Amino acid sequence: MADLASPTDLEQLSATEERAWRALVRAHACLVKRLDAQLEAEYGLPLTSYEVLLRLTAADDGKLRMHDIASSVLLSRSGLTRLIDRLERDGLVHRCSCENDARGAYAVITDGGREKVAAARASHLAGVRSLFVAHYSEAELELLGPLLERLLPSDGCCS
Repeated sequence: MADLASPTDLEQLSATEERAWRALVRAHACLVKRLDAQLEAEYGLPLTSYEVLLRLTAADDGKLRMHDIASSVLLSRSGLTRLIDRLERDGLVHRCSCENDARGAYAVITDGGREKVAAARASHLAGVRSLFVAHYSEAELELLGPLLERLLPSDGCCS
């Protein structure tokens, strides 16, 4: 039977490293859960749906290719397909095909989708401010943004 070697310092996080990592993961999960619950309760709109509609609202002609949406909201293609199916069923988006790529499709926001996002926006922003922004000074926020942006890959896959 092989000896079970004790972990070396390289195989463990320091107490400081572990605290920072766990705090980031827990804070993200908690914030997303609370913001999602708030939007769902007030508008029947999950946070991921809100994010998709918000991106569509900001896009040229209110439309984006499905794969671009999937990468921007960190969903698998099948997860995005199910989400767009729900949004389409609720009259908030519709699909159209790409003229230059028969395999591609666009999601296009409807007037109903624009109205839903506009209605939910103030509530969502209030939630972000109370659950996140209010816990930091302006100077801390100016530091925090660039610190967290260092974690993002340069290929833009998580934009």
